[in-house]
Amino acid sequence: MEHPKDLCPGTSAIVFLLLAGLLYLCVWSPSNPLLPFHEPNGSPKNYTGVEFLVKDELDLALDEASMPNKTVIIAVVNRAYVEQSVNAENTMLDLFLESFWLGEDTRALLEHLLLVTVDQTAYDRCMFKRLHCYRLVTEGVDFGEEKVYMSRDFVKMMWRRTLFLLDVLRRGYSFIFTDTDVMWLRNPFAKLSLNGTEDIQISVDKFYGDPRPEHNLINTGFYHIRSNNRTISLFEKWYSLNNSTWKKEQDVLIYLLRQGIVTQLHLRVRFLETRHFSGFCEDSRDVSYVTTVHANCCRHINAKVMDLTAVLRDWKRFKAAVTKYPNAARNITMSFGWSPHSGCWNSWKPQH
Repeated sequence: MEHPKDLCPGTSAIVFLLLAGLLYLCVWSPSNPLLPFHEPNGSPKNYTGVEFLVKDELDLALDEASMPNKTVIIAVVNRAYVEQSVNAENTMLDLFLESFWLGEDTRALLEHLLLVTVDQTAYDRCMFKRLHCYRLVTEGVDFGEEKVYMSRDFVKMMWRRTLFLLDVLRRGYSFIFTDTDVMWLRNPFAKLSLNGTEDIQISVDKFYGDPRPEHNLINTGFYHIRSNNRTISLFEKWYSLNNSTWKKEQDVLIYLLRQGIVTQLHLRVRFLETRHFSGFCEDSRDVSYVTTVHANCCRHINAKVMDLTAVLRDWKRFKAAVTKYPNAARNITMSFGWSPHSGCWNSWKPQH
C-alpha cells in the first residue's frame, strides 16, 4: 500500500486553522455545559441542585434511586446493623427490609431506597442484597461498631449524617430519612402532605396535638423534607452548631425550634401523629392506622432486634387473621395489642 505524500505547507496551515477553530468551539464556546454560565452582567449564576454533565458517585446514586419528583428514601447503616446480633436470628437491616416486603404498598418503595454505608462491611452487604448503595467516607472515625446511645462516637455519627443530608438537599433532592430501626408497615406517602405546602414533616416521641414547635419532642429517626432555600438554610444553621456542644443533633434541632427558627426562616413544619407514625415511646393505639413503628426509647441494638422481631411477628399475625376472617376484621382490630417491648425497657437498666 502506498503512503500518502507529505502535505504541502499551505495545506498544513489550513488544516491547523480548522483544528484550532474546532477546539475553540468545543472548549471556549459559551454554550459549553462544562463551563460556568454567566449572566449578561458578567456575574456567575449561582445554581442550587442543577445537574451537570460530570456527576460524582453521590449524584449517580441519588439519580438511580430517585422518584420522578426527585425524592429519595435514605437510611444509614454501619457494620453493627448488618451483622448478626448475639442470640438473634436477624440483623437490623434484615428486619428493616423485611418490613417493606410485609407492609402494605411498600415493596415497590425499595426501588427508591438509598442505603448509605459508613464502612466496607456494610457496603458489601448492601451490594449483596442488590440495593442502591453509597459508601460515605468518614475520615479519621471508625463508625463500624455499635455506637451506644449518647456515647461520644454516637454523637459524632449523628452529626456526620446531618452533614451528608445537607449535601443531598443542596443537590436538589427531597427525601424521607429513616433509621433502619423503623418498620415500614404501610406506605407513609399516603399519610404525608405531598402538595408542596410543608417543608418538613417529622416524627415525635409523643404527640400532644400541639402545632407549636416548642411544644413537640421531635425524633429525627423519621422525617420527610423538601429541598428548597428554607430547608437548606435550616440545615446549614443546624450543622454550624455541631462544635458548640456535645449534644446530639436531635437536641440541637429541638433547641433551634424552641428559639424560633421556624418563624425566622418562614418554614412550614408538620409534626406527625404517633397514631400513624408510632414508636416504643408511644405505641399507636389502632393497628388499622399504624404506618411505621420506630424502636425509639431503646438503648442497644440487641434489644431493638428482639423487640422489632416481635413487632413483625405481631403484624404478620394480624394480617393473617384479617385475611382468614375478613368479616371479623373490626373485632380483630379492636382486640389487637402489641407485644411488650421488654428488651428495650430492660436496656435502660444498669449493666452488670
